[in-house]
Amino acid sequence: MNAIVQGFPIFLLIFCRITAFFVVVPVFSSRGVPNVFKIGFGFFISFIVFLTYGMKQTIVPDAEYVLILFREILVGVLMGYVVYLFFAVVQTAGAFMDLQVGFAMANIVDPHTGTSAPLLGNFKYMLIIIIFLMMNGHHFLITGLMDSYKWMPLSNELFSRLMSGSVTDFLTRLIGNTFLLAIQVAAPLIVAMFLTDVGLGFLTKTAPQFNVFVIGIPLKLIIGMILLVLLMPSLAGIFERLFSIMFGALEQLFGIVLGPPPEGQ
Repeated sequence: MNAIVQGFPIFLLIFCRITAFFVVVPVFSSRGVPNVFKIGFGFFISFIVFLTYGMKQTIVPDAEYVLILFREILVGVLMGYVVYLFFAVVQTAGAFMDLQVGFAMANIVDPHTGTSAPLLGNFKYMLIIIIFLMMNGHHFLITGLMDSYKWMPLSNELFSRLMSGSVTDFLTRLIGNTFLLAIQVAAPLIVAMFLTDVGLGFLTKTAPQFNVFVIGIPLKLIIGMILLVLLMPSLAGIFERLFSIMFGALEQLFGIVLGPPPEGQ
């Protein structure tokens, strides 16, 4: 009984980090995953981490314990948010594509978030989840979450890194990089649609009797769908590179939180 009483504060800290991660990270945070499963799975992973790591830790549940609890929740949210940004790349790229092809008005409700989502973005989001699961990416995520205690132990310096601006700078750069990645994913179709618009512009000048609006909309739709089919085989390689960058970003986050504080801090 004493072991349970002494170990419960440590287990609660572990449970808070892991549950916060599952609440934010894609796939696990989907509305299609029952809340009972999320809590139960988080409890199971927390128990394993507690047996392998938490049993060696000691903590005094005093007034500072509440801050440590909040810090662990923040760590889990940060890790999940980094992963979420890379899944959002395909939705952003899909929004760019929809705008060019003409699907922007045909937005649908995303079953994962309950919000309006671009048609091609939602399709690519479902595709990246399938590829992610086929590549056992969820296994790597869980392994990385469990190994995060080697990089960011319960006695981590997250608050001092937040005060120094290191984490904020990292997230700012990461958001900018993911936006550039979204443009790169959508670039082939955006360029093709731009050239189509240029061609339609020349057609208007050379043959003004043609109604460019009547011709342009179905033409861009057909060209966009053909390009999408042609680009489908390359999406697996693009997503694989995206996952590699994502796990590298998680390692950078671990290094920032664990690394030495800046001079003068």
